[in-house]
Amino acid sequence: MQREGSATMTHDTITISPGSRFRYAMMLAIVADALQIVVFPFFVEGALSPADDILDFGVGAMMVHLLGWHWEFLPSFLAKLVPGVDLVPFWTMAVANVYRKSKQIVVATEERRGEHPELTDGQDP
Repeated sequence: MQREGSATMTHDTITISPGSRFRYAMMLAIVADALQIVVFPFFVEGALSPADDILDFGVGAMMVHLLGWHWEFLPSFLAKLVPGVDLVPFWTMAVANVYRKSKQIVVATEERRGEHPELTDGQDP
């Protein structure tokens, strides 16, 4: 029996709104960068660490899963493989750049929707 106002789930998938995806991606990027900058240098053998590379591969895969493929992720992934460069928060910068670009696209789309051509009846005034 279903009560009035109750909802049923028909699909086995969970959808996440774009805003939530960006928040999750930003939190993941911050945590990954913090681990690579603060924690890994003290406990792991530095930039040549397999743990560091595994973390970067996993973060890259999660970013593509959460936000889709963006060119900003490729330089971030490759830069993290260079010893010493992994001390720069590239994942956080990449997610921030993807977010900035997506907002620009939304604004441009809204502006285009707001522009309506004048309708004329085909006669000159």
